[in-house]
Amino acid sequence: MLAPSIDPVTHEIIQGKLLAIVDEMAAVMTRTSMSPVIYEVLDFACGICDSEAQLIAQTNGITLFTGTFTTQVRSIIERFENDLEPGDVVVTNDPYQGGTHACDLAIIRPIFAGEQLIAFAVSVAHWLDVGGAIPGSRPPAASGVFLLGWRLWASRTARRDTVIEDIVRIIRENVRLPELAIGDLNAQLATVRIADGRIGEIVEKYGTPTLLHSFRMVLRDSEEQSRDVVRSLPDGTYEAEDIVDGDGVYEGPIAIRVAVRIAGDEMEVDFTGCPPACDGPINCAKGALHSAVKTVFKALVSPHEPSNEGWFRPLKIKVPDGTLFSAQRPSPTGWYYEGSVHASELVWKALAPIMPDSFSAGSYTSLCVTYISGKTANGDLYVHIEPEHGGWGACRDRDGASALIALTDGDTYNYSIELIEAKFPLLVRRYSFNTEGGAGAGRYRGGYGLVREYEILSEEAEVYCGFGRSKTPPWSMDGGQPGSLNRLELETTSGQKALLGRSPTRRVNRGDVVRIVTGGGGGWGPPSERAIEKIEADIRAGLLTREQARAIYEFGARKIATKGNLVAS
Repeated sequence: MLAPSIDPVTHEIIQGKLLAIVDEMAAVMTRTSMSPVIYEVLDFACGICDSEAQLIAQTNGITLFTGTFTTQVRSIIERFENDLEPGDVVVTNDPYQGGTHACDLAIIRPIFAGEQLIAFAVSVAHWLDVGGAIPGSRPPAASGVFLLGWRLWASRTARRDTVIEDIVRIIRENVRLPELAIGDLNAQLATVRIADGRIGEIVEKYGTPTLLHSFRMVLRDSEEQSRDVVRSLPDGTYEAEDIVDGDGVYEGPIAIRVAVRIAGDEMEVDFTGCPPACDGPINCAKGALHSAVKTVFKALVSPHEPSNEGWFRPLKIKVPDGTLFSAQRPSPTGWYYEGSVHASELVWKALAPIMPDSFSAGSYTSLCVTYISGKTANGDLYVHIEPEHGGWGACRDRDGASALIALTDGDTYNYSIELIEAKFPLLVRRYSFNTEGGAGAGRYRGGYGLVREYEILSEEAEVYCGFGRSKTPPWSMDGGQPGSLNRLELETTSGQKALLGRSPTRRVNRGDVVRIVTGGGGGWGPPSERAIEKIEADIRAGLLTREQARAIYEFGARKIATKGNLVAS
């Protein structure tokens, strides 16, 4: 039976402990995982849900993972019903059961107080390879889910704290890098076990009824704050449209749209009218869509508070089955974040006009993920995966952020050059702002993207990529100029060049250069209104040449006119 009340101090202590638990889970993941994409980029997330699958606490990490916790845990509850015991652990990586794509493994552990199920600990991490057609398991032109590696939906991995060796054997025999995979599995198992033990300590000190009541209070309080923010917005329907630049199979533009309806203290986000699921693998399933929309909604109602399911109770998401944003089996979802980030940005674009203090102009959007794989000098397979940072859009009162990770990826990092060159036969020749491509001009300009160049040091390797916004630039606001485009450039030792967007595997050889270029964000306000001092600062910083300043901002003429006015006054 739940406690009838709980004093505020005890509630704050318990919530602080829960946040400390998920942070400890993250520390365990970074210190024990085997894959650089996990321990260096932080391509993972950890959290705690209550017995009804409602998110209670989460650590920073991949934004799109934390939004899927509820749907994934709910699928586990439906699958096992009452057949869960202390010490059980379940694995799932099925995108159609609340997940994202096959490379993202969710390890879920039910937590008991005696015989009572009280919570779930969740660890989701990106595995470097899960089989499939090519190393990395992400062929950009995959026309079906079966090319993207193995899937385990709601499969018990451990029983009474004993790992089921049959599952381990299945995993080991179906991946290209088994030592890394089993190492990452062990890290995730340790992560959720830590959460079980720490929650047990809370129960021992405060009792199960008090803990569960604290769960209810944090959900209630967050819901009330969320509804207050939505209630303060003007009622109405706010629409946005955009273009997806092909799907990896089809190269033409794909039109997408959204309608955001605000009525009182509730918001409905409606994707009706979006195209059917694509042949290529940029589709996302409903779990990832919900997570994408929740990301933007949380930025609206309370960007700095810890996340839990209470914040999202005023939010309703409407989408027909079988669309680009609600793919069903066997539509491929290997590059799901390319679809889901467009869903996020659509909602962002719809809300920007009514919330200009909270939302910027359009960003480079795509994670621009690039894979380079080959053989090391001793013949071992290496697979380098890297999401890229780029330029965000300008805000109403300041320039856009430069070299920031895309909207869906949250608190993730870039690889250090030292680690890349130590782990892989690659030489980083350049890492700098993309000043050649520029950023959207305006009263406030967009942030700058990046250029990252790799020289191949192995005898041969393969490269593939999935770049969005390679044809349709980031959108601007209030008379600003659009941002610049993303692209991958391959340059051979003989001087031949190729410009790529979503590209299947291509062979490269020793000495060839892989150049990753991310775009700049959109501008805000007319370029003619940009302050002379800001233009001069960009020139001094090397972000803008004087020739560019003259062409974009009429810099020379405006500067002379301004000085003349100052003299006349």
